Amino acid sequence: MQLDLNLLTALDALLEEGSVAGAAARLHVTAPAMSRSLGRIRKATGDQILVRTGRSMVPTSRALAMRAEVHTLVQQAHHLLSAQRELDLAALDRVFTVRWHDTLTAACGTALTTAVHRQAPGVRLRLSAEPGTDDAELRRGEVDLESSSGRPAFPDIRHRLVGTDRLVVAVRPGHPLAEGTPSPERYAATEHVTISRRGSLRDPIDDALATHGLERRVVAAGPTAAFALQLALGTDLAVTLPDMVTRAARDRLGLLTLPLPFPMPEVSLYLLWHQRYDDDGAHAWLRGLAIETIRTLFAPMTG
Repeated sequence: MQLDLNLLTALDALLEEGSVAGAAARLHVTAPAMSRSLGRIRKATGDQILVRTGRSMVPTSRALAMRAEVHTLVQQAHHLLSAQRELDLAALDRVFTVRWHDTLTAACGTALTTAVHRQAPGVRLRLSAEPGTDDAELRRGEVDLESSSGRPAFPDIRHRLVGTDRLVVAVRPGHPLAEGTPSPERYAATEHVTISRRGSLRDPIDDALATHGLERRVVAAGPTAAFALQLALGTDLAVTLPDMVTRAARDRLGLLTLPLPFPMPEVSLYLLWHQRYDDDGAHAWLRGLAIETIRTLFAPMTG
């Protein structure tokens, strides 16, 4: 029997995504085409591979047993076939989706876009400031590179720590909080704006204040740091946010920066990507540029 080795790629996607639709989206084929591939895989293996349970599909015991080996074979084949191909940036024609927090996009998006266009003029970037609710888009290949303040939950999502930031307080010039030495009590007595896409009026700052027996009044929640900074400029509201990634925006608006008057953990910044891109030369080039760009931003902190 002659086996189409392309079925291994389809099988790898099916086992990782756990659905025909997800595997089809990952490999950029139609759902009917992926369904036909599943049928051929079932015929070749003599196993159902994925079986329906309610509204979802689950792998069979044999599928679970072969999943790691299938993925290794696909990665080895990809490496074998691409290892000798030298990356030609001048001829590279590709679209990358980079989903970063809005503060990081504002701080580094211009530098990254400029560097990418200078080295590979055929590459186009989709820069998105909309954070995901989970790693599903990374796993499906809809997002190439993402920023996060925490490590990923799944082992197939790779991560790199690119910097750590500290929290500071931004207020308008002449704000009462800027007079004298800030204290936890004076900070708590100030009215605040939080940054939350979901409109949350509470964040870890409130938990830290509670340990001091204090409670602050949050009068607004803004969806982006840019909105919160603009609000702080025109009102007596204070906003607490990471220092380095918002420094340029604060300086442009002429806001004052004050130290947070009580200890808080540093804010970590990670870049995330899916393991399928580990041996992808073009993706590795983009990751390198992104890491270099962001670390330049953090250079004043790290010396």
